[in-house]
Amino acid sequence: MATATIPAIFEQDSRVLLGARILRREPLTPPSGRDSRPERLPLQEIPMTEARLSPQDPDPQREPLPQVQEQRAAAAAEQARLAELAVRCLQGDADAWEKLATGQHRRIYGICYRFTGSATEAEDMTQEVFLKMFKNLASFDPAKGGFTTWLTTLTRNLLVDSYRRSRMDRVSDSLDETYDGEDDGPSKAEKLADTRPGQEHHMAGLELRAQIQQALAQVSPDLREAVILRDLEDMDYKEIAEILGVPQGTVKSRISRGRSELAKLLKRIEGQVM
Repeated sequence: MATATIPAIFEQDSRVLLGARILRREPLTPPSGRDSRPERLPLQEIPMTEARLSPQDPDPQREPLPQVQEQRAAAAAEQARLAELAVRCLQGDADAWEKLATGQHRRIYGICYRFTGSATEAEDMTQEVFLKMFKNLASFDPAKGGFTTWLTTLTRNLLVDSYRRSRMDRVSDSLDETYDGEDDGPSKAEKLADTRPGQEHHMAGLELRAQIQQALAQVSPDLREAVILRDLEDMDYKEIAEILGVPQGTVKSRISRGRSELAKLLKRIEGQVM
């Protein structure tokens, strides 16, 4: 596959986007020991084989590509399946409850982990989300939006409420713990490819991933959630606006400011470890 050019709007935040891919795709496994840590690789040596805007944000003047149409059809079918499960849950179908919770657990845990930076806290919040879902499922209306958006909104509200109760910035305390969650379904975001095999490059990627999580935990909550939903959950601006309850223009502004804040934090962290 030919190497694609990074869109100009992303050039200044290339570190953030690279980190988003690593956070989304690779489990965080700590090095076996200090002596086994390889020499850090410069960020520019990590190749990108593809970088593009989400297919959910196509040029309105052009017809969607066939693969984009297929992705949209698959997404619509998935939302219809989830809506059907929700109806069955309300009818007392225990099997439907299990399928709904099991199918959404990994994604919800991932959102909670990225927001809190703590594996233990993320698991606790995930349990709260599903308890809230159980109590409020009757409020889900397929005519107003997909189940994924509804559940993500519920998750976001619980995370924000929890943050406001604590009134303190959360700094990741779980960088040495393993997080092996993955996003459900095919990813539509930019992809990172490791074309140079070897443990050295793998360890450098893990180190960058840890730095991204550490920096993400220090970003202000309103900017952090926007970056998480866009760059890690691959949601489009309309979905994010619905979840956050703000205009799309505000969403774009928060994402831009969040990426800028992340880039500054990463530069500072990189200087500390060199």
